[in-house]
Amino acid sequence: MKYNNIREALFLERPNRFIAYAWLDGEKVKCHVKNTGRCRELLIPGKSKVYLEDHGEGTARKTRYSLVKVIKGNQIINMDSQAPNKIAVEWLNSGAFGDDITFIKPEQKFGNSRFDVYYERVNGVKGFIEVKGVTLEEEGVARFPDAPTERGAKHLKELIKLKKDGNRCVVFFLIQHPAGKFFRPNWE
Repeated sequence: MKYNNIREALFLERPNRFIAYAWLDGEKVKCHVKNTGRCRELLIPGKSKVYLEDHGEGTARKTRYSLVKVIKGNQIINMDSQAPNKIAVEWLNSGAFGDDITFIKPEQKFGNSRFDVYYERVNGVKGFIEVKGVTLEEEGVARFPDAPTERGAKHLKELIKLKKDGNRCVVFFLIQHPAGKFFRPNWE
């Protein structure tokens, strides 16, 4: 995934899950946060180096900047929660999940949920994929979620219903932290 006009800044604060402030070129700027997880171990006020995508002056957006990456130690962690979905679609298109997929549609609604990816195979099998970007890492262990999630539980219940109806259902965990050596659920 490519970003345009990337600017290095210092993370200052995050008053809510969608907005952050960073110090950029001698001024405090407001940024859209593309990851609604807690990310407390990544976004440390006054310490974390972040990368902002600059959408330019006069943009129709509410914020000129989007916080897309953060540095932890010497590792770059992607903070864009849309990136894992795009990577999953690229993975499906590559044939890595099977070369018999005939149809792929991102953002497919079913019931009261919208799933990240819907696909169909030559043999008529239909599948739904819920993609989760994993940014929480502690001592080499990548964990998800980094906060309790009612929406995530709702999606899992919908996937169970879809599976009972004969569909193929997958939760795809994409570890976005290079130091993550293996994955486990974050029961805590």
